[in-house]
Amino acid sequence: MITTQVSAARPPSQRLLSLDVLRGFDMFWIIGAAKIVLALHKASPDGLVGALATQLDHQPWAGIHCYDLIFPLFIFIVGASMVFSLTRILEESGKWAAVRRVFRRSLLLYLVGIFYYGGISEGVDRIRLMGVLQRIALCHLFAGVLFCNFRLRGLIAASVLLLGGYWALMTFVPVPGVGAGVFAEGSNLANYVDQHYLPWRKWDGDHDPEGLLSTLPAIATCLIGVFAGLLLRNRNLSESRKVAWLAVAGIAGVGLGSAWGLQFPVIKKLWTSSFVLVAGGYSCLLLAVFHQVIEVWKVRKWTGPFVWIGMNPIAIYLTYKFVDFQQLASRLVGGPVKLACGNYGDLLLTLVVLGMGLMFVRFLYQRKLFLKL
Repeated sequence: MITTQVSAARPPSQRLLSLDVLRGFDMFWIIGAAKIVLALHKASPDGLVGALATQLDHQPWAGIHCYDLIFPLFIFIVGASMVFSLTRILEESGKWAAVRRVFRRSLLLYLVGIFYYGGISEGVDRIRLMGVLQRIALCHLFAGVLFCNFRLRGLIAASVLLLGGYWALMTFVPVPGVGAGVFAEGSNLANYVDQHYLPWRKWDGDHDPEGLLSTLPAIATCLIGVFAGLLLRNRNLSESRKVAWLAVAGIAGVGLGSAWGLQFPVIKKLWTSSFVLVAGGYSCLLLAVFHQVIEVWKVRKWTGPFVWIGMNPIAIYLTYKFVDFQQLASRLVGGPVKLACGNYGDLLLTLVVLGMGLMFVRFLYQRKLFLKL
């Protein structure tokens, strides 16, 4: 049974504002910011907007665009936030209480993911077992159990094993009829595993971008977030030193991942080990920027909308799935109003849709309603 917990109090004081704001910033692009840029590009296709619009679409296969960073950034934040929530439970209630919480939240999130992609509405054979929410659930499960049972060295060893092991499997295990070390779509080991061992509905025909084998390195993405969380929770370091360490780690991750990509290409749909390092590096750099501005410089007046979103990411994600904001916006500013705006009609609609989403999360935040699994 799927249950939810609605908190009737403000977020506890141990929450880190920079993490909540970064989570909201990440979701902001999903709920409308990207579409605003694309609508601007449609109205005026030249210049900087055109270059930015290109970055707001997924890379078809090898390579990376800014839009490819949204999902790994969220998993990274899941790992970082886990440090704060689970450490408190470990200190107050012990390891098994923390592990039970990890299992419960992961199971509920996984079931919500099944429901999000249609559940059994199209028949059992159309259930999507692996998807975005399901991957987050699995990363939360395995990274959470590892965090509850191992110290820093063990977590580092687990990350190296996950990334190195995945690279070795993808590079040296031959695909029947294809051979080893092939990373082309449909011909690589991860896609082969999905084709033969992942039942029911798959997003890309006979394989899935959130498939079985590629979930292994995704767990390492969550663990990179755990390392960032451990750094931010370290009371022996000043906030400025934390920012410096995040920046250094970010640059190192992007550099090492890019170098590794020369042999093991940066491919989001395979979640290659090189992609993990590049995306993890950019995630660290973003967190460094947000932490510097919010926690060091104390510049916080601009953070409100991102806090509203960041405190209710599941609520807004599900609401955008099941509530047709586009249709509601069309009833307000569609038809003659949109036509009167000419090339900027789509932009107007997109702004209204985003405004509705922000009003919704602001309503939840002001009434201290925080949806948690």
